[in-house]
Amino acid sequence: MSKEPAPAHRFEVWAPRAEQVEVVIEGTRWPLAPATRRGWHEGVVAGAGPGARYAFSLDGGPPRPDPRSASQPEGVDGPSELIDHGMFRWSDAGWRGIPLASAVVYELHVGTFTEEGTFDAVVDKLDHLVDLGVDAVELLPVNEFPGERGWGYDGVALFAPHHAYGGPDGLKRLVDACHGAGLAVILDVVYNHLGPAGNYLGEYGPYFTDKYSTPWGMAVNLDDRGSDETRRFLLDNALGWLRDYHFDGLRIDAVHALVDRSAMHLLEEMAVEVEALEAELGRSLFLIAESDLNDPRVVARREVGGYGMDAQWSDDFHHALHAALTGEHDGYYADFGGLGDVATALQRVFVHAGHYSPHRGRRHGRAPDGIPGWRFLGYLQNHDQVGNRAQGDRSSHLLSPQRLKIAAVLVFTAPFVPMLFMGEEWGAGSPFQYFTDHQDPDLGRAVSQGRRSEFSSFGWSTEEVPDPQDPDTFWRSKLDWSERDIDPHAELLAWHKALIRLRRGYPELTSGSLAGVEVDVDEAAGHLQVRRGRVRVVVNLGVQPWDLPQEPTKILLESRMVTTEAATVVTLATDGVVIFT
Repeated sequence: MSKEPAPAHRFEVWAPRAEQVEVVIEGTRWPLAPATRRGWHEGVVAGAGPGARYAFSLDGGPPRPDPRSASQPEGVDGPSELIDHGMFRWSDAGWRGIPLASAVVYELHVGTFTEEGTFDAVVDKLDHLVDLGVDAVELLPVNEFPGERGWGYDGVALFAPHHAYGGPDGLKRLVDACHGAGLAVILDVVYNHLGPAGNYLGEYGPYFTDKYSTPWGMAVNLDDRGSDETRRFLLDNALGWLRDYHFDGLRIDAVHALVDRSAMHLLEEMAVEVEALEAELGRSLFLIAESDLNDPRVVARREVGGYGMDAQWSDDFHHALHAALTGEHDGYYADFGGLGDVATALQRVFVHAGHYSPHRGRRHGRAPDGIPGWRFLGYLQNHDQVGNRAQGDRSSHLLSPQRLKIAAVLVFTAPFVPMLFMGEEWGAGSPFQYFTDHQDPDLGRAVSQGRRSEFSSFGWSTEEVPDPQDPDTFWRSKLDWSERDIDPHAELLAWHKALIRLRRGYPELTSGSLAGVEVDVDEAAGHLQVRRGRVRVVVNLGVQPWDLPQEPTKILLESRMVTTEAATVVTLATDGVVIFT
């Protein structure tokens, strides 16, 4: 009988500042040799196969995780683990993706979506998402971050799914199960900074530059000396999630913080390479950016000088809707007022498109002329807009059930791709607070003090701001699934299901045509009417019931309609909404 060949692995690492690099496996050091690629070191180690744990030592220094580690089973400071992606048995060979333009997106945080807080536990809830009617699940960042719990935006091992969630195989099982249920999967990735704990990239090479400054310290090096390899690192990361984990798309965090003055911006280069991968794999792939620049170049086609992102989040629509419904005008909500701004967002996407922004003290933005509405995601809530509040209060803590219904109608009949934040569909009562699990006590204290100091300037006392490091802050943020069965939660859930069905039944609601959006506003009376083809949405936020002429049409969905006594009159109560055809 022939024997199986002994496992061996070729180790490679970019470390241009090191004279000697060694791979460390169970205390044994194996020297690597300079590779033909500038700054790279490589070598084959016999006996190293999948599951082996290893680290790199630079010039005799302490072992460090691999910058491209595929698994960190012991956390950000522990050894890396070899993974063979070819060993996982996928069952989604027939999956070809979805059209983003007509999708409904559902954003969730793996750790708080379920009691267990794992990839496999999300699988157990997929029936709910299918029954709700969404098309795509968007996961907050899942790459390795400090400790057991966190939002994921202070991650450091960009290629390694978080060990506490279930690691690489757990993530693959989730994506595979989603595809089996007819759901696309989007991953939130962070390329504008890395977290402070477990961040060893600077020891390996010029991954960062002091040429620019960011809110998180030195900027990621995208255009300074040595930036070619940093860019390749990020591009390979993006392609790896789409290829090795079968993700359908990526949501790229805060692209306005990617400082890149190269002739080809990183985003454009990423779009080019993802398009090539899409052709290779034979399934739809897409990139969604988060940007606060109100700059249409983010989603404009590359042929006309854009970056070629498939879509971006639309914060102006959120801010306008939130301000109109809650009456809040603090911070960045100072730029937004009543229903007039909601109307502007519905017709032009950006409320500030070259107009003066009081919050910024200058003109801001540019009109996205010629760009369809489906290149923008519209929402009432997302993780930022909830979690960045002092106490992580959701819209369900700020608005009555009636106003939540109005908000949902405006989101699902808007010309944008609608997005829900987990639990929003039933008006979840749990907050989504900012939580961390830094193992370094000094860093943990600094994060807690910084959070409380940030909100003290807005009048919050120390006791009122939850401590990010307190495990209870994390546990409070978990969804309570039992709420779905009791009112008003059950009623809100039925409302969202009905709206998603309605959206699917009328092509004009998924067309994305901004030219086809007609809006009438009476700011003083609190009245808003939106027409999209056959569909007419009427909202009354005024203090008095509203008698409005009814054309000879049928009512598709209504809340707080007082009477329909005559064929020509409908009386809509305050905080009422009705959809006609």
